[in-house]
Amino acid sequence: MEKYVPDMYKKSIYEIDYSKLKEIGIKCLLFDLDNTIVPYNEKIPSEETVTLFKKLVSMEFKVIIFSNSPKLRVKPIGDILNVEVFGNAKKPFIKNYYKVLNMYKFTENEVAIIGDQMLTDIVGGNKVGITTILVEPIINKDPIWTKPNRIRERRIMKKLRDNNLFSKGRYYEKM
Repeated sequence: MEKYVPDMYKKSIYEIDYSKLKEIGIKCLLFDLDNTIVPYNEKIPSEETVTLFKKLVSMEFKVIIFSNSPKLRVKPIGDILNVEVFGNAKKPFIKNYYKVLNMYKFTENEVAIIGDQMLTDIVGGNKVGITTILVEPIINKDPIWTKPNRIRERRIMKKLRDNNLFSKGRYYEKM
């Protein structure tokens, strides 16, 4: 069950203490796209998101949108946010996590993944050994291909709650 437990759990990407991440040695932030940065059905990030990403770049983080969505979906948003993108990441499979680590010469303890899905973002990040940060989905509506994961995720969250490992809505930092 531990593979589902994130290192940190926050309401949104705006609630994360990025200075604290910097202090513990995080140099690279991998962001999921859909329902983490923007709702899955939108093509333009909010002004608040643009401001946040400018701040993260100015803090000298390497910021990469690391998404299972195709590059055609991810690249235009990456261009607006002025960050690199990695589409078709195939999370939770670990191959592309390691590809990013090797490409940019980061170690596992220098990278964090931030996303809204336990079964893709958190499981993949935990398999690789990077810092995992779960956020609530921006909207409660998901594309049809994500719905089976959400159903499974709810069952897993119940088991985690029953074992006092994770409780939805009880935000925390284990750092």
